Amino acid sequence: MAGSHSAPYYTPTSKPNQPSSFWKKTNVIPLLLIALLCSISYSLGLWRNNDGATTSSNLGATIPCISQTNNYTTTTTRTNNNNNRITSTSKSAIDFASHHAADDGGALALPQDGVKMFPACDVKYSEYTPCEDAQRSLKFERDRLIYRERHCPEKGEVLKCRVPAPYGYKYPFKWPLSRDLAWYANVPHKDLTVEKAVQNWIRYEGDRFRFPGGGTMFPNGADAYIDDIGKLINLRDGSIRTAIDTGCGVASWGAYLLSRNILTVSFAPRDTHEAQVQFALERGVPALIGVLASKRLPYPSRAFDMAHCSRCLIPWGQHGGIYLMEVDRVLRPGGYWILSGPPIRWKKYWKGWERTKEDLNAEQTGIENVASSLCWNKLVEQDDISIWQKPTNHLQCKANRKITQNPPFCPAQDPDRAWYTNIETCLTPLPEVSSNQEVAGGELANWPKRLNVVPPRINRGTVKGVTAEVFQQDNQLWKRRVAYYKTVNNQLEQAGRYRNLLDMNAYLGGFAAALVDDPVWVMNIVPPEAKINTLGAIFERGLIGTYQSWCEAMSTYPRTYDLIHADSVFTLYKNRCEIEDILLEMDRILRPEGSVIFRDDVDILIKVKRIIDGMNWDSQIVDHEDGPLAREKLLFAVKLYWTAPASPDQDASKTS
Repeated sequence: MAGSHSAPYYTPTSKPNQPSSFWKKTNVIPLLLIALLCSISYSLGLWRNNDGATTSSNLGATIPCISQTNNYTTTTTRTNNNNNRITSTSKSAIDFASHHAADDGGALALPQDGVKMFPACDVKYSEYTPCEDAQRSLKFERDRLIYRERHCPEKGEVLKCRVPAPYGYKYPFKWPLSRDLAWYANVPHKDLTVEKAVQNWIRYEGDRFRFPGGGTMFPNGADAYIDDIGKLINLRDGSIRTAIDTGCGVASWGAYLLSRNILTVSFAPRDTHEAQVQFALERGVPALIGVLASKRLPYPSRAFDMAHCSRCLIPWGQHGGIYLMEVDRVLRPGGYWILSGPPIRWKKYWKGWERTKEDLNAEQTGIENVASSLCWNKLVEQDDISIWQKPTNHLQCKANRKITQNPPFCPAQDPDRAWYTNIETCLTPLPEVSSNQEVAGGELANWPKRLNVVPPRINRGTVKGVTAEVFQQDNQLWKRRVAYYKTVNNQLEQAGRYRNLLDMNAYLGGFAAALVDDPVWVMNIVPPEAKINTLGAIFERGLIGTYQSWCEAMSTYPRTYDLIHADSVFTLYKNRCEIEDILLEMDRILRPEGSVIFRDDVDILIKVKRIIDGMNWDSQIVDHEDGPLAREKLLFAVKLYWTAPASPDQDASKTS
């Protein structure tokens, strides 16, 4: 963990080796050939420079072909005011480890020649979520919680500064310890410890929080509650892999499902339950800021095997049942919806809920009617839990629609389109089938086989340009690439160094799939600007993700991710939005001492490196895994540790 030097550090250009064993195990001929190619490449570069040729590709900024030390050499070429070329060489090494402490606060990075420096934001922005800003939200309608949806700043309102971590910030506990513990300094909010004390959500213990695993409807703990669900539906055979928790609290339900190999996307609005999603992320549990309001949830159709609401306060029976219709859209055929809390078992709890019998009875009747209109089957209502199941196809449902048209099937549309797409009061039709026994859209394999089987969307030809062969090749490619990443950054091999990962341009989820045996989770992003919408196929692999345009801020708190992977992101957004705005957003959502792996054209990476040099990051351009002749390069970076300065109260407590 932080501050530990038990394992030697890899740098972006080399790893420690033993000279004596090196010559025993290595064939010399390939090395000589590589050296010869390097010499030819270098000579050509000199010839081009001496001949007056100009290029924006500074290949001297990449790693040397063979490195025998733990330090790498960076060669930088620039032109001075007299048009003469100046070359400078320096040796350094990137430290990918976490150490928890800073020397000078990091906010006052020294200016570099010609590099734009980005200042630290005011400490009031330490938990800034640009698209869920409390002040901006007041401009929008409160009806149906529209004001809690995404409302991003206008171009002139975007911050051009680096969001600070709170004073005293520490790197989170390692997983699985982080499931139960988080540092108080990282999320300095005690309100939930008082507000939810009886329900056992969270406790404050000195310099940390403890999460006992309780919840509003599971005071005996999430583990026991999940065991109760497991007695009603099978949670152990791999048929249920992906889940969504609406109104998640501190995400204890999702946290404890992980031990059953079920990966849950937990979401809740940024509301009066201060920092609930932030607590979830500090625990190392997948979560996003979100709300069911007027827009579709940012997931494709048929994404989740199971959906859950435990006293989530969503009015399921109101507004024509539109919210249950959205849950139906994102549930796979045969998927489950689980409801606990009001109005379930209202005859027992109505006095404690401080509501009338008539009110609660009407609410439950409304939910039952909507579920029935969606052709769901109510499997069971036992104790405090009710479970419905979505049909595996719509053959019977369509036959019933000849009698009643409420709600109607949605007109022809793309059911996977879900970036600022309005929810409609209609039933999303499932893909056509030829018999009642057929699963609409194709049957999914159980986990873990599901990960590497060709997704049904690809087999059916609905992902344009992606065939089964392309999928298998991509799978193998990312296994090789991730193996190479681990030779550059040895911390990827250290269990617990990274937990929350983000893939900014995930394509088929190959990066996440290659890491599936590591104690990490990956949020796979498919930008709406991407040529192909592959997010449905990612979910069919048993992975999770969301839609996100990188011209806007992500619906998450600062310091969400330990490692960010950015494959061809800046090529995708070229001439769409500013590189520095994307990088500042990456800085906001990356933890201090977090890492980034950029993969892009060398010209683009040189521009990126110049910008992050002004953001207090350490970085180095590294050759492609196929060697130095590939134009695509890698840029490995680490966000250096710094925090907001201590407040007067914190200074006083230090000296007392």
